[in-house]
Amino acid sequence: MTSARAHQLGAQLVELDELLATSDAVTIHMPKTPETIGMLGRDAFAKMKETAFVVNVARGGLVDEEALDEALRAGEIGGAAIDVFSKEPATGLSFFDHENVVVTPHLGASTVEAQEKAGVSVAKSVRLALVSELVPDAVNVAGGAIDELVRPGIPLIEKLGRVLAALSTEAFTDIETEAVGEIAEKNVTALQLAALKGVFTDVVTEPVSYVNAPVLAEQRGISTRLSTTTEVEDYRNALTVRAATSSGTNLEVRGTLTGTRQVEKVVGINGYDLEVTLTDHLVVFEYADRPGVVASLGKILGEHSINIAGMQVSQSTKEGRALAVLAIDAALPSGVLDEIAHEVQASLAAEVNLED
Repeated sequence: MTSARAHQLGAQLVELDELLATSDAVTIHMPKTPETIGMLGRDAFAKMKETAFVVNVARGGLVDEEALDEALRAGEIGGAAIDVFSKEPATGLSFFDHENVVVTPHLGASTVEAQEKAGVSVAKSVRLALVSELVPDAVNVAGGAIDELVRPGIPLIEKLGRVLAALSTEAFTDIETEAVGEIAEKNVTALQLAALKGVFTDVVTEPVSYVNAPVLAEQRGISTRLSTTTEVEDYRNALTVRAATSSGTNLEVRGTLTGTRQVEKVVGINGYDLEVTLTDHLVVFEYADRPGVVASLGKILGEHSINIAGMQVSQSTKEGRALAVLAIDAALPSGVLDEIAHEVQASLAAEVNLED
């Protein structure tokens, strides 16, 4: 322990001693940790006024129950009020017999108000489960409560996971979920669950949930990790799903939510910067950048009566290549993707269907 830390602890002990010596009532509001167990014991009672009262409604074990009984019998303190105990349900503890002690069962969750709140919480969880959304308080779901800043990112990163899976025909060996910006200050564990659910949704035949998605990754020997940083240059928050394939290929899809309506957008694919609204039907092509490619795309899609709702082309000036992302109104007819890929000599051709 450093001298500065020792000095700080010493100052805190002096303040606690002063509090115990001057207080008419001492109430505990602390979590139960190895450091707080028995924090009010023989030494503490000896420093208190003979008229002082002790109240523990925090956690059982913070008050040394044997020492409390001794202090009451010796008249070192004026009385106590206790509703939490080292072992619950508590029966027959020695200090129960003192007239200056009030004990109540630890039944805070059994009040009318608490039961109503619990019922509302259960109803909300059932509603989420019925529409296949993440139920954060399910006993077998990791992550816990979801912050309101994190919640809108769950459907977004699930879709990003589906886009990532559509970009590859090879098995993944590694999947990374990344959250950057203000959101990184929150608990974003749920985002990793959603990303994994998205990756496997269109890959396996069995139903995929937030519960079994990590299991599916483990069964397939896929390593998973979650990374966060508050440092971001271009967007307030951004989410990325990355993967490595069995052949060593690296893939990534990046997205964000924009505006007051929190519009879901893809803002990066495999190092190409773009900004495309995430619609139900997307097609992605990577090819050597040259004149006539966009015209070829439009011509073939037009011949098959496929309307282009939106399109963006991102160039890689270093490699002379480009990536085109098209939002279309409906799924491509069979064979059209291969036809376009052949026509534009695409090194990557993928269709993404998020409608189901």
